[in-house]
Amino acid sequence: MYILVHLLISFIASGAFGILFNAPKRTLLQCGLSGMLGWLVYILLEPRMESVFSTVAATFLVGVLSQMFARVYKKPVIIFSVAGIIPLVPGGLAYDAMRRFVENEYNLAVELAAKAFLLSGSIAIGLVLSEVLGQLLIRRIPRQTRKRTAKP
Repeated sequence: MYILVHLLISFIASGAFGILFNAPKRTLLQCGLSGMLGWLVYILLEPRMESVFSTVAATFLVGVLSQMFARVYKKPVIIFSVAGIIPLVPGGLAYDAMRRFVENEYNLAVELAAKAFLLSGSIAIGLVLSEVLGQLLIRRIPRQTRKRTAKP
């Protein structure tokens, strides 16, 4: 039941941010799916790994899904990737860090801010990794098909 609630909420959050960012109406389902599947990977990996590594894995999946959805639906990748990473963004953690600064709890504030910074960086790393690997595969596939057709 715990996982189903998380999946439903992450789907709604990603779809809602798709609406907020004026994504085309026919892509809202895919926006929700990319966020939901990314969050599923995160909650499955987070107890076994550090949250930074599970965030990289979840964001990598969101990036791969965004690339696939962009090709299939002929839309920009950013539509799917921005909505998909929304559940992974450490907004609550950043808020807690700022609140601790205001409350003069500097040690805890720095710790929370550092964790939020690391999670934000891991989101960027996951998206860049998926983009780079996607571009490498896209370049490689046409070369292989050209080689096969060139040999009679």
